[in-house]
Amino acid sequence: MERAFVTGGSGFVGRNLIRTLIGRGDQVRALVRSKAAAQAVESLGAEAVRGDLDETDVMRAGMRGCAVVFHAAAKVEEWGDPASYYHVNVTGTRNVLHAAREAAVPKLVHVSTEAVLADGGPLVQVNEAWAYPDRPIPRYPETKAESERLVLAANSESLATVVIRPRFIWGGDDTSLLPQLVSAVKSGRFMWIDGGHYLSSTTHVDNVVEGLICGWRQGRGGEIYFVTDGEPVEFRQMITELLATQGIRIPDKRAPLWLIKAVAEVTERIWTLANIQRPPPATRVLVGLVAQEVTIDDSKARSEIGYVGRMTREAGLAAMRSVAGN
Repeated sequence: MERAFVTGGSGFVGRNLIRTLIGRGDQVRALVRSKAAAQAVESLGAEAVRGDLDETDVMRAGMRGCAVVFHAAAKVEEWGDPASYYHVNVTGTRNVLHAAREAAVPKLVHVSTEAVLADGGPLVQVNEAWAYPDRPIPRYPETKAESERLVLAANSESLATVVIRPRFIWGGDDTSLLPQLVSAVKSGRFMWIDGGHYLSSTTHVDNVVEGLICGWRQGRGGEIYFVTDGEPVEFRQMITELLATQGIRIPDKRAPLWLIKAVAEVTERIWTLANIQRPPPATRVLVGLVAQEVTIDDSKARSEIGYVGRMTREAGLAAMRSVAGN
């Protein structure tokens, strides 16, 4: 039995990670900002540590005696104040690293994303050797890339740091992507870009958790590991089957990629100049990560850290249909 510290413990990945760690017999402490978040992690068997990513003293105290820190907290929204992304994703990560060093934690596993490579074009069979783009998409991709670089630079003999990059996280108790998709369809805003006929890699949340634990147990310090469900799938097929588990049928509304790119470029400029906080009709994040091919080669994780990806798409979708009764 070992002890782990988790940031973002009440989020989609964090909840499932805590559930698995507790099931293994490990003890878990989770950083939480609110009473509701504390109740959520405590219901899973974790100890809630009240505080946030600015409070290094609180984190250091919570991390003492832990064998590993899993840093899952991040600002992941499609649009918002650029300063808030930097504050959470970059400054927050710097604070977590500082607290972990001060608490003498031997290993830190950072939850990253394929978005760190996004520059607006397709990402085709990318792997860990791909360089960060010269002009990354702002906000989420840009700040996650910067936080990832901080994590890799912090690797040392006393604190081994490992980066795990999942792509398109999905699963049964999703409180992030799935509700947005359902809302978009029900409001009439959803449309297929170029018909949705392009490939996408995906990662069931159970496989994300598997990858994080493999990163802890076998990951080499200073290394990055992509994890996915395996072979890519047509984006349209995946989204259709995912929403069908909720009893949602998607109408065949379409828009060409060139139009969505143009709308994203123009409206982002207008929204930025006018300081509009609600998301514009289209964003560069949407174009870079959802509207075209994003496929991943995760062979490094499979060969080096024992990652398998045990949850298949078929089994994951079947479980969601069973829970929803569809």
